Amino acid sequence: MIRKYIFGSPIETDAVVENIAAENGAPPYLSLDRDNDGHQVFSCRLADDDIVYGLGEAPRGINKRGHIYESFNSDDPYHTENKRSLYGSHNFIVVDGETCFGLFIDCGASVTFDIGYTEHDKMSITPSIGDLVLYIIEGSSSYDIVKQFRRIIGKSYIAPKWAFGFQQSRWSYFTADDVRRVAKSYREAGIPLDAVYLDIDYMEDYKDFTVSSERFPDFPAFVQEMKDMGIHLVPIIDAGVKIEDGYDVYEEGKEKGYFCKRPDGTDFVAAVWPGRTHFPDFLDPDARKWFGDKYKVLLDAGIDGFWNDMNEPAMFFTDEGVEEAVGYLKNFDFSCNDAGKYFELSGKFTGLANRRKDYSNIRHRINGEMVSHDRVHNLFGYMMTRAAAEGFKRLAPDKEILIFSRSSYIGMHRYGGIWTGDNQSWWSHILLNIKMMPSLNMCGFIYTGADLGGFGANCTRDLLLRWLAVGIFTPLMRDHSALGTRSQECYNMGDTQAFKGIIGLRYRLLPYLYRSYLNACNNDDMMIKPLAFGYPDDKRARHIEDQLLVGDSIMIAPVYEQNAVGRYVYLPEEMRLVIFKDAKVFRTEILPQGVHYIDAALDEVPIFIRKGKELPLCAPAQCTAELSEEITEIIR
Repeated sequence: MIRKYIFGSPIETDAVVENIAAENGAPPYLSLDRDNDGHQVFSCRLADDDIVYGLGEAPRGINKRGHIYESFNSDDPYHTENKRSLYGSHNFIVVDGETCFGLFIDCGASVTFDIGYTEHDKMSITPSIGDLVLYIIEGSSSYDIVKQFRRIIGKSYIAPKWAFGFQQSRWSYFTADDVRRVAKSYREAGIPLDAVYLDIDYMEDYKDFTVSSERFPDFPAFVQEMKDMGIHLVPIIDAGVKIEDGYDVYEEGKEKGYFCKRPDGTDFVAAVWPGRTHFPDFLDPDARKWFGDKYKVLLDAGIDGFWNDMNEPAMFFTDEGVEEAVGYLKNFDFSCNDAGKYFELSGKFTGLANRRKDYSNIRHRINGEMVSHDRVHNLFGYMMTRAAAEGFKRLAPDKEILIFSRSSYIGMHRYGGIWTGDNQSWWSHILLNIKMMPSLNMCGFIYTGADLGGFGANCTRDLLLRWLAVGIFTPLMRDHSALGTRSQECYNMGDTQAFKGIIGLRYRLLPYLYRSYLNACNNDDMMIKPLAFGYPDDKRARHIEDQLLVGDSIMIAPVYEQNAVGRYVYLPEEMRLVIFKDAKVFRTEILPQGVHYIDAALDEVPIFIRKGKELPLCAPAQCTAELSEEITEIIR
């Protein structure tokens, strides 16, 4: 059962597609109060054993208890446990205990979730504005509540099958020859590969919908050259449009009034990669259509995959921010002995990026009215990706196109997938990747994945191998790293046999994985679930967060600790353990219910097949275009 309550005058987000009549009165399960600032607070008491699921892309565990989270899409690559916000805002949670209910706060502004942090036995939810829609969902279990929620928010985006192949990215492959070198090296090593990514340096001066003719001459021919090798090129598109006379995107957007405004009606300006930029007003349907149609130049060149980035929106600085910092510096008393002034001085400059004060100066046109960005911040990236997806339907209605985004909000799951942003080459981020996947599935984001190996810092061989063994099971399987870090292409990490075997196993599993993915998308289900969702009566399974169910047949228990040669695994029932090596079955045995220690070398991947289920495998291939649909082996 789903109940809807309207507070104030909310801005339509299009997150919910099912028509649900609003009710009057107070919502069940929650107390309504006001904090000291006058904000509405929704709260409830939590029993000691209650689990709180949800929030999609958020730090920490599957169970969100014990921390404060804020839905405020943030460009922050350091995903440590003390952070409250990441790149996406997904305001859906389920309280699972003796009383079980779900709720969705549909609000594009900042929302704070204090889930047993201030008071261990209390959850308080505080939206920053009073205009919102609250949905309360009642069901027989958490899993049932998730499926009801998935139904009302609409079907998830379906990516093309080739987008389940292994993909290689790096900031940056600067020239066509750099990309050729990557493609050739993978093929020579016999490591499967389906896509190579183009980060910001493929563009001319970082201008969207341009390609550098110097570094990528005859781009359409190059795209076809890669396709002839079975490799798709996936270029990046950023949210900021460079301010430059003669640049058609800038001139058209300015002429038609499609850019976000300042309170005085002038176009908002911020510095991003191209320098001074404007942001398209993706909340305006006309601006969305205009921007979506701009993808045509790359579609016409043969491109069939894109990733939207910097769309929180990310800002390096604004003129106002720099002016304030410089003014502070001019008046700074350098003879001061107050140590606190050092931190104040440092903060004036390190805090120039993504200032909330600057966000507050952005205005959007919504239904003919100018609306403060504070009210819709979390919708910006969602609407950018919506612009792209709707553009694809107009421009290439019969073509399957990969599209995913860094910033997101519930509702965007209908238009594209996400990756979990600029993570680090840290062992802790493998575990974060594992724990984030089911939470994202709950919110409709099925085509998801992390930057395997880590984007920032320097990856090691063992870290990459262990992370790839997790990435086998996530729809997006992409190795991505930052400029200035160690090159972590698989062929650059020592002997390639282990990489060939692990990535080769991904291709053997593709019939099962893609079928599981389609089932989740088409049936309002989850592809990747917490163990408790499959074994709701098992009290021990209820609290395990580093083992996941993938599809209906298998459980995974990845090794995610440095120098580990195996790990302990809890089996809620009898299961078949299968250890894969070199993409083949290396050893297998039936294990009874209970706790077991499983050995798993760096070149081995353990998979557990649930009782009465089976795992089909096909023959390996170098890319999905060469993959046979014929099942060559079934393991039961």
